[in-house]
Amino acid sequence: MILKNILVKCVVLLIVVTVAFFIHLLINNFIAESIEVNQLIYSYGINALLAIGIITLIFLLKKKLRDQLGFVFMGTSMLKFVFFFILFYPGYNADGDLSRLEFLTFFIPYVISLIAEGVILSKFFNDLDHY
Repeated sequence: MILKNILVKCVVLLIVVTVAFFIHLLINNFIAESIEVNQLIYSYGINALLAIGIITLIFLLKKKLRDQLGFVFMGTSMLKFVFFFILFYPGYNADGDLSRLEFLTFFIPYVISLIAEGVILSKFFNDLDHY
């Protein structure tokens, strides 16, 4: 039962991220100084995988750390931002300048996955209060 619930939530997150990716890709095609498609795929992929990991972790920890799940969510969201500095920042800052498009290539998928996580987990936290 819990596996089915996690799977449904992860599929919803993947649908939201995929729709956002295609909208971002469409807008990117109209910009003169566009970002490579591979960078967009990498950014959306990493953010989606991290979001799925966070949702799964929180669902699995619901009995052990019931009262601390909000802090777990905040901590894992901070870790996602640390991943930016480890995975994305060195490549984006290789020329000595982090352009607005490079920043948005990371930040838009980050925010979209964070909002989707927040909506999914807020419903989960509300349901948790009924137990």
